[in-house]
Amino acid sequence: MYKLKKTYNKFFPFLSILKNYKKEFFRNDLFAGLTVASVLIPQSMAYAMLAGMPPIYGLYGGLVPLIIYALFASSTKMSVGPVAISSLLILSGVSVISEPGSPEYIQLVLAAGLIIGLIQAVLGFFRLGFVVNFLSHAVIVGFTSAAAIIILVSQLKDALGFHIPNSSQLYDTISYAIKNMDSTNLISLSICLVAIIIIYSIKKIGRSIPGPLIVVILAIALSYFFNFEEKGVEVVGNIPKGLPEFQTISLTLEQLKLLVPTILTVSLIGIVESMGIAKAMEARYSDHTIYPNVELRAIGYAKIVGAFFQAMPSSGSFTRSAINAESGAKTMISSLVTAIIVVLTILYLTGVFYYLPKPILAGIILVSIFSLFNIKQAKYIYRVSKTDFIMLLITFLTTLFLGIEFGVAIGVLFSVLAILYKISKPNIVTLGRLPGTNSFKDVCRFAEAQESEEIVIFRFENQLFFANASTFRDKVLEYIDTRPKMRYLLLDARLIHEMDSHGTHILKEVDELLKSKNIELHMCGAIGPVRDRLYRSNLLGESEKHHLNVLDAVERVTDPSKNDKRKFRATQKNIND
Repeated sequence: MYKLKKTYNKFFPFLSILKNYKKEFFRNDLFAGLTVASVLIPQSMAYAMLAGMPPIYGLYGGLVPLIIYALFASSTKMSVGPVAISSLLILSGVSVISEPGSPEYIQLVLAAGLIIGLIQAVLGFFRLGFVVNFLSHAVIVGFTSAAAIIILVSQLKDALGFHIPNSSQLYDTISYAIKNMDSTNLISLSICLVAIIIIYSIKKIGRSIPGPLIVVILAIALSYFFNFEEKGVEVVGNIPKGLPEFQTISLTLEQLKLLVPTILTVSLIGIVESMGIAKAMEARYSDHTIYPNVELRAIGYAKIVGAFFQAMPSSGSFTRSAINAESGAKTMISSLVTAIIVVLTILYLTGVFYYLPKPILAGIILVSIFSLFNIKQAKYIYRVSKTDFIMLLITFLTTLFLGIEFGVAIGVLFSVLAILYKISKPNIVTLGRLPGTNSFKDVCRFAEAQESEEIVIFRFENQLFFANASTFRDKVLEYIDTRPKMRYLLLDARLIHEMDSHGTHILKEVDELLKSKNIELHMCGAIGPVRDRLYRSNLLGESEKHHLNVLDAVERVTDPSKNDKRKFRATQKNIND
């Protein structure tokens, strides 16, 4: 089993790979690299066109970023390069500022990629990757499903073979396509459909078989011999030959302001996408360990350097990563092999792609988005949590009808609101004793659990702080109103892992209120840091009211002679805080 643990360099992981590399690994890495390249080359051109960029920028996006990521990443399986979601986000955001394909548009895309990379690298450097947690899984499923539909509609012009005006409204694009269906070029449509069938069929046989490359080779040959261009089928045309040159990037303050929504959206989605893939590869293949902040820095560096070498923004690709892993890749050497093949393609084979029909690229994109329709996950979310499903549905509809950036913003907003709601409404359960045992269980879940009229036991299942302290107080008031014979209120504090100043203030108020009604408040199982906080708040003055567990507390209040005189104290370190 090959797993880099010892002598691992988190700042330059590739050194660790070289130090631990074995000769027998190269055969696997070579085959995996060649296989990924056969898929990356046609996909990168297709995704470049999806982003409104000339195909060559897609090839650049599969070159420099791939090398930089390989040098700095902790994942040995993930393959980076142009991807569908990021390409769509770029088109959606930048096309409202400039005409797709124009020199200004290209500069704006490269500038956006640079800033996105800077954001991701900074987040990784300062270990702030947790920000992606504000985008829930339900929101991601809703967004990606809507994005898949938007991508599908965006490919209608190449699949149907006639011009469809760009529109920010999905309905307008679909309506125009339907009204002008008689303008469809049947040859273009047939090429696209046949490409989808062939790629999908090959994919079913084996994912490591380069279906897109096979289709591209066949299509170029047929296009050349049957002159598809003369029959109205749009082809890729001239692609510049030669490696990308270093160039500076200029951006005005006004352009930056207009790009901010796109930059933030692509940054967030790119992190979620790449980290999700890296974690999935780690879970499936136990021969490597990923470090989230290392990954964030790596994908950031890849975009930063790539932008200066004319590479469109890149991200982790699940399809190519899966192919890379299934082809036997052992290390990131496989990515360097892929990069070498891309270099050879750019230097010697760009002329061949002149005859490549655009409907083929549309077919490649359409096949790649099938996996974005996650109906199975949507059903699972509906079954498990209706609240999460509503979030999914709102994100889906918002993205579909109001736009991608707005959809992501709404998704993030609902994710944050859901977190705040759950924090402010923690689970509070009333406990009862199981007959003949020393176990205390939730009376709502265990019908046989017995409660006492004089002793009420409840468990607060969250930290006690400003956002939920009022809920804690309301529950105590409810007990006072509904339990007239209550003499003791026992708080099972095992799950209270933190308590702020507001939480201790509310606890003091509750204690005083209970004392005014001749009710004693006892606490059970409070962990060390919480006890330290209580000590500093003068809530530990009566040590006989603090117990190791619920059983101790019950025995103490029912038989005071069983008091074991244990004393709790704060640590000196925390007292001095």
